Amino acid sequence: MPAGRPTSYTQELLDAAHAYVDGRYDDDPETGEPVPTVAGLSLYIGVSRDTVYDWIKQDDKVEFSDIVSRLMAKQEMGLLRGGIFGNFNASITKLALTKHGYTDKQDSTHTGLVNVVIDGKDAQV
Repeated sequence: MPAGRPTSYTQELLDAAHAYVDGRYDDDPETGEPVPTVAGLSLYIGVSRDTVYDWIKQDDKVEFSDIVSRLMAKQEMGLLRGGIFGNFNASITKLALTKHGYTDKQDSTHTGLVNVVIDGKDAQV
């Protein structure tokens, strides 16, 4: 294993991550976030977003992966609430909800032909 920077993955970091998801993200009315985010978590615990995404894939960091899953669930619910009650910008809310599998898609498939009956005879128009 190549020598590198020692990992900052500690119980203290996990405790801080739990605290962030449990409400620290919105503690300050001036700078608080309306919903928890991976970017906010990474700033709060002092690691890069890339590190957060790497850790959630690692088998030995299951607790951290669970924390991020909980963060995403709280984010989804916060976005839905904020969007429904008009507290958030609709365009930004819609964009952010795509990360949770929501889409704004209309099926407009049209073949150009319509079957109709005119004077008892079938016709395509």
